[in-house]
Amino acid sequence: MARFLVRRSVGAGLTKEMLEESLRRNIITALDTGSGKTHIAVLRIKTEVERQTVKVSWFVAPTVALCEQQRNVIQGAIPGPVGIISGSQEPDQWKNAALWQTALRNNRVLVTTPQVLLDALRHSYVSLGRDISLLIFDEAHHAVDNHPYNRIMKEFYFTLPPHLSSASSGYQRPSILGLTASPIYGGNVEKAFKIIEENLDSTICTPRRHKDELEKYVHRPVFRHALFNPPDVANPPFSTNLAALNAIVKTINIQNDPYVHSLRKQLSRVIPGTADYHRIDQKLSKVIQKEDSFTHKGLRDFERTAQAICQDLGSWAADWYVWEVIQHAKQAANPHNNIISTWKNQEKVYLLDIINRIEVLPVSYYAEDISEECSDKVQVLIHTLLGEKLDSESMNELYSGLVFVQRRDTVLALAELLRHHPFTKDTFKFGCLLGTSDSSYRHSFLDITRFLLKDSHQDTLDDFKIGEKTVIISTAVAEEGIDMQACGSVIRWDPPQNMASWAQSRGRARRKRSTYTVLFQKGGPEQKNISKWQDLERKMVALYNDPSRESVPEEAGIDGDDDDDDVLGFRVPSTGALLTLHSAVSHLSHFCAVIPSSAHADNRPLYDTDPQEFPEGWHSFDNRSKPSAYPDSGPFGSTVTLPRSLPLPSREFATERIYRSRISAHRHAAFTAYKALYDAGLLNENLLPITSVTEPHLEEEVKEMLKDVEQRAGFADVSLQIDPWFVEDLKLVCWHTYELAIDSLPPLILFSVSRPIFLPNDEGPMLYRPGQATISTHLRYIESVGLSDARLEQARQYTKMLFWSFHDSRMSWDKDDFPYLVLPKEIDFNWRERRAWLSEMNAARGSTRADECFADAEKFGQAFGYPTDLTIIRNGLRFGKGYRFVGWRYDPLNEEEENTFRKYYSHLENLDNIYPLLEVRSLPPRSNFLVPVVTPDLEKKPQKNIFLIPRISSIVVLSHAESEYASLLPSILRSLACSITVSSLRDELLASTPLYDIPNSLLLTAMTAPVSGERTNYQRLETLGDTVLKFLVAIQLLAEYPLWHEGYLSRKKDHAVANVRLAKENISRNLYQWIIRDRMLGRKWKPNYIRPEITSTTVEAQAEPTEGNNNGKKKKKQQELSTKVLADVVESLIGAAYIHGGFELGYQCASFFDMGLRWQPLPIRIQALLARMEIEDEYPSQLAHVECILGYTFKRKSLLIEALTHASYEQNLYTPSYERMEFLGDSVLDMIVTDFLYHAPGKNYSPGHIHLRKSAVVNAHILAYICLSSSTTANATMPGIGSEGTITLLPETHIIHLWQCLLHSSPLILEDQRSTAVRYKHRRDDIHRALVGGSLFPWADLIRLQAPKFFSDMVESLIGAVFLDSSGDIDVARSVMTKLGILPILDRIVRDDVDVLHPVSRLSLWAQKHDKELEYRYEKEKGKVSCVVLVNEKEECRMTELYHGRASQEEVKFMAAEHAIKLFRLRDVDVNYTLLKKRRLTKKKKVINTTDSR
Repeated sequence: MARFLVRRSVGAGLTKEMLEESLRRNIITALDTGSGKTHIAVLRIKTEVERQTVKVSWFVAPTVALCEQQRNVIQGAIPGPVGIISGSQEPDQWKNAALWQTALRNNRVLVTTPQVLLDALRHSYVSLGRDISLLIFDEAHHAVDNHPYNRIMKEFYFTLPPHLSSASSGYQRPSILGLTASPIYGGNVEKAFKIIEENLDSTICTPRRHKDELEKYVHRPVFRHALFNPPDVANPPFSTNLAALNAIVKTINIQNDPYVHSLRKQLSRVIPGTADYHRIDQKLSKVIQKEDSFTHKGLRDFERTAQAICQDLGSWAADWYVWEVIQHAKQAANPHNNIISTWKNQEKVYLLDIINRIEVLPVSYYAEDISEECSDKVQVLIHTLLGEKLDSESMNELYSGLVFVQRRDTVLALAELLRHHPFTKDTFKFGCLLGTSDSSYRHSFLDITRFLLKDSHQDTLDDFKIGEKTVIISTAVAEEGIDMQACGSVIRWDPPQNMASWAQSRGRARRKRSTYTVLFQKGGPEQKNISKWQDLERKMVALYNDPSRESVPEEAGIDGDDDDDDVLGFRVPSTGALLTLHSAVSHLSHFCAVIPSSAHADNRPLYDTDPQEFPEGWHSFDNRSKPSAYPDSGPFGSTVTLPRSLPLPSREFATERIYRSRISAHRHAAFTAYKALYDAGLLNENLLPITSVTEPHLEEEVKEMLKDVEQRAGFADVSLQIDPWFVEDLKLVCWHTYELAIDSLPPLILFSVSRPIFLPNDEGPMLYRPGQATISTHLRYIESVGLSDARLEQARQYTKMLFWSFHDSRMSWDKDDFPYLVLPKEIDFNWRERRAWLSEMNAARGSTRADECFADAEKFGQAFGYPTDLTIIRNGLRFGKGYRFVGWRYDPLNEEEENTFRKYYSHLENLDNIYPLLEVRSLPPRSNFLVPVVTPDLEKKPQKNIFLIPRISSIVVLSHAESEYASLLPSILRSLACSITVSSLRDELLASTPLYDIPNSLLLTAMTAPVSGERTNYQRLETLGDTVLKFLVAIQLLAEYPLWHEGYLSRKKDHAVANVRLAKENISRNLYQWIIRDRMLGRKWKPNYIRPEITSTTVEAQAEPTEGNNNGKKKKKQQELSTKVLADVVESLIGAAYIHGGFELGYQCASFFDMGLRWQPLPIRIQALLARMEIEDEYPSQLAHVECILGYTFKRKSLLIEALTHASYEQNLYTPSYERMEFLGDSVLDMIVTDFLYHAPGKNYSPGHIHLRKSAVVNAHILAYICLSSSTTANATMPGIGSEGTITLLPETHIIHLWQCLLHSSPLILEDQRSTAVRYKHRRDDIHRALVGGSLFPWADLIRLQAPKFFSDMVESLIGAVFLDSSGDIDVARSVMTKLGILPILDRIVRDDVDVLHPVSRLSLWAQKHDKELEYRYEKEKGKVSCVVLVNEKEECRMTELYHGRASQEEVKFMAAEHAIKLFRLRDVDVNYTLLKKRRLTKKKKVINTTDSR
């Protein structure tokens, strides 16, 4: 780019003149390629950016490559961000107003393709008058007809007030700057100028004052021409391979084409007179009349192209081209590969059969053969190239050339020929440019020619720049916009098609000494065109410099187009989004494309023309004498039919037969349909499919809320989790008294400053000590007492003694304002006397009061006769490790004990006179006794005693009961703290709601996070609540949006129940304060205080809390509120509400959290859904069979019809397809199954195991099996030979399968039903045996059914219809699921503990557990697909099956996984499923899928 700017600086006067003109008025700068147009635009943008601070400058260019190129140039000169948006950047992600506003706000310049800007304007994401001050059109000559350039101006520019000032931020037209090398394509110069100037509201101009400068620095090439002889008519070139192709193409018959066969078969299965019949009839007539099936059209195109190459380049090039195309076609037509995905298998087989009959030979690369079989045109081109190269080298310049060719196939053949021609192969290095957007080739047979190109587009350009390639052979892609270095020679193999092509290709030859050569056929007409264009160019230059053209063109141009399709439009008042006839068809196609697709259902809008193009039945042999088509003179009408999955009152939108063309009629029909979609609420205010349901802003909003909460939590008065013992006003403190009974221990009086505690039946927590019986506790409320109660001080000292004895290392002796106190109801005088002795001893030797709980063991024993009722011994005088007292040891130690003892005291020299010793045992490793822990049998592993020397040990002066109090009180207080927390939740947040009635025990479980380590947590309730919530939301949405299709409903539901949405609702209600997520670590426990110490670190974010962690310095580790935890608690509360009060209370809880929905009670919602059901006059005969299969009779048959209607069904236009019923049925199915598993007797399944078992009975494979296995019988009579040999009516019994009752109009569904039924017949016995008696769930056999999705969809939609028809009776739906066999399968899975782990999952978990890398590698060869299981890159097993598409690939993967499981004996890998699931979250081992096609 530096070279670019330096070179342009020599034309400063020219640039300044054009910049000044652009600042004065709207202009179209007409300058040759390479003469500085982009530089002028950059300076114009720079000026605009400097004086306009609100609006942006917008640069539009016709291609993505050109956008990227121009953006890089602009970015280097503009002191600010330059953004680029193109269709290649996932345009669906730009269908959001916030993204566009961010782009406008954060960039000073935007570069886009014109369609992107046009769409943004039409959807009102961008306002031309409000947001854009300068609009630059690159390659401005495109601004004609219906090009997006012209549509931008017509639809948006000319509707704005005139431009007043560039500095103005008001609503006005932007300034316009156009850039072009040739403003016209040809014809009348004055008229062409007038059209483009009026369309762009600009004046075409070129430098006048600095014309000499332009001529000095912009070098026009020397024009030359070269004449070649045409092929000899009498002796035309002969290509052997082309002749073989011609011979076979002549023999093919369109009637044998598989597409024709398919259409005939479809037509035979459709009811005559229906819309679908008419459409297929027209398709069939059209393909026969035009012979434009994929194969026939492709082969004819191939033949014509090869013929053209033979005439143009000679027979060698034609032979090479035919050979190469056929070799690639054979590979692409192989049904077992997927080189070109758009080719269908039937077409591949038919095509392969034809091309296999074409006998072709590879070409000879001998120099003589190539030279002799070249056309004269090739010889002239070679002579021209050699001459140009010689001229360049004579002037000490490196040669570089560009050859423009019209046809892409000719580019390939010419390049191959020149690479091997003896005169050029060692002289030049050739490259090819074909472009990337040849839409005409994209779905055609000749699309395979793109595989003949060896180098990429960019690689070729890069090689050309550095001289690795010296000659580029290119299509017109190199004419416009691509950043190529200047060439010394441009040669036109084919003459230019128009004026623009002439000027732009010539502009590539812009060296100081360059040439522009056109090859002409002798006697051809092309030379006259060149003369005409040269004359037109002179006229253009004259017009550029005509002073009379100074005025700005009139606005009449907006009325100059007589196209009636510019008249109609609809603008959304709130946003200004615009729907026009030109945008309606594409908008409608996009809307239908985003509807979730159903198998065998075409979601595209279907257009029917009135009159039809062909008489009905023209394709039949009897009627071929009729005219092939109706006249095209019009007038025309159109009817567009929208997909059946849209539950609209009418899906057909018709126009009158008044329009001049079919496309105009289709536009009006699409306009009417799209406007109806907007009126029905299926489009947003930007006229796009509703994407606002995704709420993309919500995640950032929740993040900000979390930051705010965590920031406030740094201060003393705000906590991330409430402190249940916190006292807000010390003056109002009163003490509540309780009797605390701990099993057989003497009762205590408990004093507490917290809110009163009332436990059900006064039952306190159960305590679990390893190896001991469970300890029960009771807490009975007595009364409240004032601060003057004399017992409080006694209780304070007694409580401190208990806590200090066990937790002194984490306490301060002088701080004793505990929020809870205990006092024994009975005094132990024996231990009271011993503590009095210890006080006297400490006073005598001047010890602190902090030592009053620990006595010297030797002196204590001497003083009290070595008592045996001691409890806790410490190895040291105060801070030593604590042990449980066993007894005094007077007898000598045995040898083993002596060795252990001396090793323990190896640091002491004198171990004489040490008896009696203290015999002790280690205390239990746990001191949180709220959670039972399975421990090894203590009798099998007896604990060895330890011996301590009394003189260096201390005794904790507590009685047995007091030691028990001190040990157990932390766990009891922890339990009471949790109870107080949920009581606070009930009183402060739920007091005025029906949720207040939820029992404390359920609330406690619902509010306890797994990280707390409590005995129960919210995980199971969250799993249940998640299902309840989705069930409730599904019903709310189904009723609230009766016109929404399943895609909208699913998206809205997903985002209503998304973690980020639920987290927001949690935070907005401060629910997070009551989540119990601190963990009680018994060994680190310390008491709470009424007045926490305030330290310098209090303002730090709250530490990861532990019970009683508010008395001192806070840890600096910041606690993070997890979005997942916040959402889980909301769902667990909904689960708790459902457990306590069913769906009614579950609904109350869900509606309490709002979630952005308009909630109404379930009965009201269900009645609203039922009220919309149409009453059918006639019912399909199969309804009675379905009711018999289900064991349920519908009150509203229209619900059953909807549940059975596939999107392909062409009858009964007003019944929507089953997707909405499937949406409801999916939620009902999940609800019933999850409820069953949650309440499974004696199981108490974890969420992981609930998910495993639910997945086994709600997946598409098992539901398809249910559908295939469900049937009834129908009795009939038929004439037959009776027992007496006479004809009589005999009874017959017919089996009616559920899947046969699907209402559809698709021959593909019929084929799928039949083939799936055959597979089912082979597998059903194995599947049945496994389901009723096997120990393993039959995953592999179910998957081998390869059942299409509509089988499982039927089951879900029928369940939804039953639930709705029964007025929302979940028990009725449950009975139908029992009748179908779903619940019996689930019951058996639970009852017999069937192994349901998916084989692929099992293998993956095994790999994770053993830290192995697992890979599935697919190999396709000879019509078979193999799946290889590799472990750490070593092949362990391989399974092979016939390849029938994606389904068989999944099947063989399953088989391989099953085989590997047997090989590795992994049937018990799921024992630690939950543990493995946790590991997967922290350490994911790669599971790779790769494919190798051979």
